[in-house]
Amino acid sequence: MSKKRVVIAGMGFGGLSAAKALAGSDVELTMMDRNNYHLFQPLLYQVATAGLEEEAIAYPIRALTRNWKSATFLLSDISGVDLDSKLVITDAGEVPYDYLIVAAGSRTNFFGLQSVAKYAFDLKRLDQAEDMRNHILLMFEEASREPDSEKRSALLTFVIVGGGPTGVEFAGALRELIVYVLSQDYPLISLSETRIILVEAADSILTAMPEKLRNYAHKKLVAMGVEVMLETRVVGASGESVELYGGDLITSHTLLWSAGVAAAQLDVKPQVERGAAGRIVVQPDLTIKGYPDVFIVGDMGCCMSGGLPLPMMAPVASQQGAYAAGALLKRLHGDEPEPFHYFDKGAMATIGRSSAVATAAGFNLSGYIAWAAWLLLHLYYLIGFRNRLVVMMNWTYAYWFQERQVRLITAKKRRAALIQ
Repeated sequence: MSKKRVVIAGMGFGGLSAAKALAGSDVELTMMDRNNYHLFQPLLYQVATAGLEEEAIAYPIRALTRNWKSATFLLSDISGVDLDSKLVITDAGEVPYDYLIVAAGSRTNFFGLQSVAKYAFDLKRLDQAEDMRNHILLMFEEASREPDSEKRSALLTFVIVGGGPTGVEFAGALRELIVYVLSQDYPLISLSETRIILVEAADSILTAMPEKLRNYAHKKLVAMGVEVMLETRVVGASGESVELYGGDLITSHTLLWSAGVAAAQLDVKPQVERGAAGRIVVQPDLTIKGYPDVFIVGDMGCCMSGGLPLPMMAPVASQQGAYAAGALLKRLHGDEPEPFHYFDKGAMATIGRSSAVATAAGFNLSGYIAWAAWLLLHLYYLIGFRNRLVVMMNWTYAYWFQERQVRLITAKKRRAALIQ
């Protein structure tokens, strides 16, 4: 009897978790992704704020899987799936499967705001983080030689949309970069000239956390010098301004969007039921109704729990990837898997130096203890000893010397494209 061919489409947290669970099993495993590396997305903002090198948060997939038997990797863009023909459609051709795990991830959701999509930065890919770092440093370079005070103010105003963990962490890291590093590199620019504005449509930041932690994070950001605008929506943007609902404008050349995500665009035939943000509705065992050989994990899948879809977060994707692999193996042996149940391990966000918030198992932590827990957990989940070592050394150096080493402007194309 020939081995069953299992294809994993996407090697983010869900795909990697599934691949690890299937490694060494009696299947022919084919992994595919548009990148040849696994990206640790939770630390992308630190690349954007000159805290880490790009390669410190990425790990080559082939290096990870080189010793896995009956496993191959295909570098390709995945455009669709033909469920009836059991084919994955890619730019490298059609790939047949016996079982399929779709873990294609997500994309930034601009909610139909075309001008925002054109001018805002987002942090979903490694090159976007490098673009953001280049842009921030270029703003200071231009401001340092700009005599007009209004133009300098626009260059030195940074608007961040979205008060979730990404927005909060980016705001804190950017403020520390400006206060401790860029203020020394650009002595002609006063700290009072710089503005970081965090815009959130809800009535608080970090809405998934308990009120006490939300308030702590808010007060900490304000104390650091971040302006927090609640119950405020961004409705448009240009290369030099950000438009708020009601018509108010913030003069700024920099807009970071972290206000939402949607499922990655994937053409599935025949059409399947979709939930909010384009996510594919799945059965309790994470399969598509009528197709027990296709599992949808992570941000692509709309899996209900307690009447609500599970959040689009890395822990959900990791647990679902491992579950899908186990369920698949059970089916191969003639057994039926139990329904998927998500174990919520809590949530955390770092705000700045020695400060973070965390909630887990009914315990709420803030300050230094939460910050230390955040550091240890992120180091633990990074892939590769070298990456852990490099990140730990960068964090230690930054903590003791209040310095960021990766202040490199590697391209000016992004900035030029925005003002054309």
